[in-house]
Amino acid sequence: MDFLSQLTGSFAQPAAENPTVAMVEAAYQHHGLPWRYLNCEVSPENLADAVRGARAMGWAGFNCSLPHKVAVIDHLDGLGESAAIMQAVNCAVRRDGKYIGENTDGKGFLQSLKETVDPAGKNMVMFGAGGAARAIGVETALAGLASLTVVNRSEERGRELTAMLNERTPVEAEFVLWQGDFAVPPSTDIVVNATSIGLFPDVDARMALDLSSLQPAMVVADVIVNPPSTHLIRDAAQRGCQVIDGIGMLVNQGVIGVKYWTGIDVDPAVMRAKIEEIFQVA
Repeated sequence: MDFLSQLTGSFAQPAAENPTVAMVEAAYQHHGLPWRYLNCEVSPENLADAVRGARAMGWAGFNCSLPHKVAVIDHLDGLGESAAIMQAVNCAVRRDGKYIGENTDGKGFLQSLKETVDPAGKNMVMFGAGGAARAIGVETALAGLASLTVVNRSEERGRELTAMLNERTPVEAEFVLWQGDFAVPPSTDIVVNATSIGLFPDVDARMALDLSSLQPAMVVADVIVNPPSTHLIRDAAQRGCQVIDGIGMLVNQGVIGVKYWTGIDVDPAVMRAKIEEIFQVA
């Protein structure tokens, strides 16, 4: 295999702001893989040229971050099951000479969640209706989640996501408009923050949530990576809940992406150690 066919990459963010670059490179180096993960800042008007360039150079695949996750679909040759449902791609992989779009965000979250609890047959409350929420909702639904309550401040986006989940997946989804402090129903098994509340630099931001409604039997997860220990994670832990920080989702989506590109299962501990180093996790 020549060198160019061993390239993978990322479209959108500057390398200095993208921990995924360091994480994936650490995995390649640890396993002695002759691969490179290159970061490319691509403007929306140059996205088509970027994909054509990746094809011309024989890239094994690439990641896409915002604002390219939907627009890139027009430049690919097909979509995986969950990416087709949610109509969003964050990972392209070359298969038989064609670029197929996948979404590893939700898969990464699902893997992280399964390390604590299997969502099959469970009831979940999810805050948010953006890209992360779509990915998580679809993947947990396909994994057998029984019911999903989407809680969001924008009624239009919340109802659109709920309708998509009900129409295209087996889960029973309902929408609740987020007004005031939301009280999590006692029948809830899993609580997920899929919003950007608490993301650096707004680390002091708190969710409008009735903390007294969090019960020790609940699993509480946050997608925020920076900082990994959000107010939600700390508050839920104090209530006796099992908690899952955002690092697990990031690491697992990286592991899945590398598997797509190289066919190799890399050690997630190596990736997590790099992320914890970057964010100075004690």
